[in-house]
Amino acid sequence: MPSRSEVSYFGAGPAPLPTEVLESASSALLNYKNLGIGITEMSHRSPEANAILADAKQAMIHLLDIPESYEILFLQGGGSGEFSAVVYHMVSIWVERARQLLDAKRGEDMTEEEKIAELKQHVNEHMRLDYLVTGSWSLKASQEAARLVGADKVHVVTDARKHNNGNFGMIPSPQTWDLNAKNTTQTHTQQQTPALTYFCDNETVDGVELATFPAELSADDANDRLVVADMSSNFLSRRIDIKKYAIIFGGAQKNVGIPGVTIVIIRKSLLSPHAPSASPDLLRALNLPIGPIVLDFSTMAKNDSLYNTLPIFDVWIAAQVMQRLVRIHGDKKIGGQEEVANEKARLIYRMLDQYEDVYSVVPDKAARSRMNICLRIRGGDADAEKRFIAGAEKLGLLGLKGHRSVGGIRVSNYNAVPVEAVQKLVKYVGDFAKQCDIRRSEDVNA
Repeated sequence: MPSRSEVSYFGAGPAPLPTEVLESASSALLNYKNLGIGITEMSHRSPEANAILADAKQAMIHLLDIPESYEILFLQGGGSGEFSAVVYHMVSIWVERARQLLDAKRGEDMTEEEKIAELKQHVNEHMRLDYLVTGSWSLKASQEAARLVGADKVHVVTDARKHNNGNFGMIPSPQTWDLNAKNTTQTHTQQQTPALTYFCDNETVDGVELATFPAELSADDANDRLVVADMSSNFLSRRIDIKKYAIIFGGAQKNVGIPGVTIVIIRKSLLSPHAPSASPDLLRALNLPIGPIVLDFSTMAKNDSLYNTLPIFDVWIAAQVMQRLVRIHGDKKIGGQEEVANEKARLIYRMLDQYEDVYSVVPDKAARSRMNICLRIRGGDADAEKRFIAGAEKLGLLGLKGHRSVGGIRVSNYNAVPVEAVQKLVKYVGDFAKQCDIRRSEDVNA
């Protein structure tokens, strides 16, 4: 049975955690701060739980320089739950703004039924949700939006498969994006902005990552383009300009903690009372979905993420992980971790590129992820890939199998993967390539 120090884990999620955090967790589970009970047993409304929430928020604010104009929420449901939550929230805000706009234009002699009919027409003709589809997760997000509000209201700004022979693995040039789609019927003079513009910052399955915030999505007015980003798999791995985003969300189980808690960073101006939402009755009259209360951002913000029972242990783990980053990187903040992540990715890609006759990196070079390195061996030779995984496991290099939907090899380079583990993997990558060359030479000479 190998010890923890003998294993290097490169799984795509749940991801490894720092050993010191797990050691602290083992004590907290038995007797948290000498209370005589474990952390999973104490009330989520206790002073201790509130302190954990405050610590987690403060560490995140420090690392990412989150402005006071943003709220941090800890929710449940994972990134997939947020696919739905952002649609519920942003559609409701869009509809209420449209209602107020129409009310200001029309006369007072219209009946309530006529007002609803006019608003319904306006929604059908003008409301849209923009999605950049660059991989498996952004595709799922767009499909969930279409399920909730109808495919006719979901506008795909770009679909990478249409530019890459039906496969994901690149980010199309922004010059090809359709960001100014207009509905075929225009009965109102003012063209409405989209309810949201969504992208997935890092595609875990396909190994694709946006190099930076797309300049094409920038807007002078914060309400002109409300950008929603899924950062589940590269959160806390690089500096980001929070002010460019309306909402950032991500499951904690990659770089922040363990499954069970989802982080949402949302502009306060999008929460009530600053941004009124359409009433449930109005949404029903318009045949639009009404989200469950536990996915309602305003309700959760009003209750400091404690509307229902929050898994405080999961938040505590996240706080421990983030406080550790604060201690390690000091004034560099998350920029320090960005340097580490970039260097680890550079080591891996450099070795893979050195043996291009053996390894083929799946994504286009300009879109390569620093977090999830996806590759094939000998163009997808199943036997060679099985040998690679088997040989790696003998050395304690685990979690390298690609996602079941695409196969191949995937190296997940999350924050808790130490440089030493990457160096060990890189050596194996080189050794395996040399073995492949020897085998091929023997086959040729046979």
